[in-house]
Amino acid sequence: MTGLYSAEERRRRDASRWTLVQGVLAPLQFIVFLVSLALVLRFLATGEGLGAATLSVVIKTLVLYTIMVTGSIWEKEVFGVYLFARPFFWEDVFSMAVLALHTVYLAAVLTGALTPTQQMYIALAAYLAYVINAAQFVLKLRAARLQASRAMPDQAAGVGA
Repeated sequence: MTGLYSAEERRRRDASRWTLVQGVLAPLQFIVFLVSLALVLRFLATGEGLGAATLSVVIKTLVLYTIMVTGSIWEKEVFGVYLFARPFFWEDVFSMAVLALHTVYLAAVLTGALTPTQQMYIALAAYLAYVINAAQFVLKLRAARLQASRAMPDQAAGVGA
């Protein structure tokens, strides 16, 4: 098999309701991220808005957990494993770092072990990791679209599949 999906995996991907769920959650998470980033940066710059910034990071983390759980279900339906399927192995590995950083943030907030400023710096580290991970997925999905568009003329001519 060459490319991101085999023909059977592509069929399962297209038939899975979780594909639509991921398609809705990914941009939602990005919007939540942008709002939260602005609130975190505002707090760090002015010292104001701690409650809003904290709530926004908690919401971002909950959306992240949701997209990770539903993404794992999608991966199971398409590739037969909940995580670390061959085509998304490195994206999943980095996703674990993203999850870990967001979870460290929640632990810091819940325990009060760090100052609010330190907590917000953890949030920024988590957000940097999220941006890198999101870029991994966008590049991977763009490659899949290019693969599909190149395969279309061959399939129409009866070549490959």
